[in-house]
Amino acid sequence: MTIGSSRVKTVLIAGGVVAALAGGGVALAGGSGDDGEGAPVKGTQLDHASSVALQETGGGKVTGSEIRDEEGYYEIEVTRSDGSQVDVHLDRNFNVIDSSADSGGDGDGAGGQ
Repeated sequence: MTIGSSRVKTVLIAGGVVAALAGGGVALAGGSGDDGEGAPVKGTQLDHASSVALQETGGGKVTGSEIRDEEGYYEIEVTRSDGSQVDVHLDRNFNVIDSSADSGGDGDGAGGQ
């Protein structure tokens, strides 16, 4: 009985280790910043980037976002109350690089709030 329960215990522990490693691998991949170009900004990075962009534009609503945009690390699209759109480009440290009127207006890179 001890031999059987010892073997079961070993199998359960091994299974737990494999599950923990698999979960840890997923967590590492998700937190490594391996999102592709053009992927929407997410989580706390979206919150921080949105706050900076809204301050830069004097308000509005975040209607899109991109990570690793060609013009900066983060791009946050803000739609103002008059309907005009502004793209705010930020570096990795959430410093404003520039902001300009969005000529596309199609909301690509959606991922805003």
